Amino acid sequence: MSAPRSARLLTLLDELHRRRRPVQGAVLATRLGISLRTLYRDIDTLRAQGAEIDGEPGIGYLLRAGHLLPAMMFSAEELEAVVLGTRWVAAQGDAQLAVAAQAALDRIVTVLPPALRLQVETSGLFAPQWGTRPAEPWVATLRQAIRDGHRVRLQYADAEQRTSERVIWPFAMAFLADKRLLAAWCELRQGYRHFRADRVLALDDLGQPYPRPRHDLLRDWQQALRTSSVTADRS
Repeated sequence: MSAPRSARLLTLLDELHRRRRPVQGAVLATRLGISLRTLYRDIDTLRAQGAEIDGEPGIGYLLRAGHLLPAMMFSAEELEAVVLGTRWVAAQGDAQLAVAAQAALDRIVTVLPPALRLQVETSGLFAPQWGTRPAEPWVATLRQAIRDGHRVRLQYADAEQRTSERVIWPFAMAFLADKRLLAAWCELRQGYRHFRADRVLALDDLGQPYPRPRHDLLRDWQQALRTSSVTADRS
């Protein structure tokens, strides 16, 4: 059985997004498992919905750079993922992130066609806050520091309640059901360390960029994880 037309249109748009040069209609039709006539109709439909697709039969098609996906182009599963994801963030994130998640969902809903809007508004997928620990007050500051690539000074208490002052380069954070974990390069230990946000006693964004790009830190940290050379900080 062929895929629903909305899903097929999304797949076609994804195919065009991945191309940097015009692609023949026959190639697209084969990829989607449809006839050329159906492909031409789908191209016309996408154009009518605002997709800026250059080309014509016999020449090939190219989606203009910078084009955004039409807001209504979601499959049922994708909409459920969006709803559940934003509701989970609203339940597990800090206050600012929760507000942003709800605002993002509201923005999506306002531009959906009626049938899809109803699907979101009547979704039975929830992420309740039962038993979750409120986010620490400095989580928003940590997120900003990660985004900006800034060095951070923090006062930290280990499992034995011994305190220390650290300057770290935060580059990743994990939001778990009962805690927030921070991954960072620690200047004191000269290595990658994991810190629990609930053990942070005080935190100050120094406003100073750390000396390496965040994507380099992420890459090296992931490599260190594969070799089990990163542990939670205990000292």
